[in-house]
Amino acid sequence: MGALRIILTIIFIIVCIALVVLVLMQEGKTAGLGAVSGAAETYWGKNKGRSMESKLVKITTGLAVGFMLLVIVLNLNLF
Repeated sequence: MGALRIILTIIFIIVCIALVVLVLMQEGKTAGLGAVSGAAETYWGKNKGRSMESKLVKITTGLAVGFMLLVIVLNLNLF
């Protein structure tokens, strides 16, 4: 069972690095700035569901769920 733990640890490290990179790639959310609110009416603001930013958010969410599951599995000490 030691080999399975090593494989899961390697996957965990890859997920951690990918999660950090994806979070850094995302745009900052500027909440509460009334003067900048007109920027949301651009093409990318209207088509946010189909934009690259939306894809990054979905991938980040999936990786975060995978991260949490791997943390739980690796800390159960079953193998």
